[in-house]
Amino acid sequence: MRDLRFIELEPDGPIATVWLDRPPVNATDTQLYNEIHHVFSHVDDYLPDARALVLAGRGPHFCAGNDLAEFQTMDPDNAPERLRTAREAFWAIYDSPTPVIAAVHGVAVGSGLAIAASCDLVVAAQGARFATPEVNVGVLGGAKHLSRLVPQGVVRLMHYTGDLYPAEQLQAYGGIVSVVPADQLLEESRKLARSIARHSPVALRLAKQSLNGIEYLPLKPGYEFEQGLTRQLSGYDDAKEAVNAFLERRPPHYTGR
Repeated sequence: MRDLRFIELEPDGPIATVWLDRPPVNATDTQLYNEIHHVFSHVDDYLPDARALVLAGRGPHFCAGNDLAEFQTMDPDNAPERLRTAREAFWAIYDSPTPVIAAVHGVAVGSGLAIAASCDLVVAAQGARFATPEVNVGVLGGAKHLSRLVPQGVVRLMHYTGDLYPAEQLQAYGGIVSVVPADQLLEESRKLARSIARHSPVALRLAKQSLNGIEYLPLKPGYEFEQGLTRQLSGYDDAKEAVNAFLERRPPHYTGR
């Protein structure tokens, strides 16, 4: 495992908190992108006991976007490698075998919004604001990630204006699970993580694989994909334990097998 400069890991039994910690506002740069990619691609090595993760930011903001100094030196020749580094970080969060909850405070703009939207669920603090301000700084991107949180009309509104929009307004569209007082953000996010983590680790991993697999599929092939994973899950002891515990009205005891 590599040394991490801008990410801090805080395990807590079946859940863990992954902190973005690049002062002052957790702006993303090549180093932070690489660390995000590495940690979420190796979750089992870093956090072997975690069944659910909370992704949070140190300081006043979740993530205030890309370090603009990198945009100043970007050109058509060096852009492909830099853009690849960014998207691989987002994909690593999205593809993490462990469900991830974004705990957003302050602002999540640009790459910060993409990081939050790459998570499975988003919890926001009161007063948190979201934006895709790429047009303001001469780049593009983030609209597709934003479409996981809000409908297309709002995506276009936010992308064309580049303005900040409050979590309270965006919550109505369903992409933000809840908006809570700032001093309760971590508590509520971890409470949600524990609610997830009480389930079988095998079932959770296959559920994550299922949800990612069906997200953009039509109904029939999507349901067939889910059934294929049901078949796979039926070979595990945890699947039988889940149904037996339910029928016997007792708490389940999962082994991950």
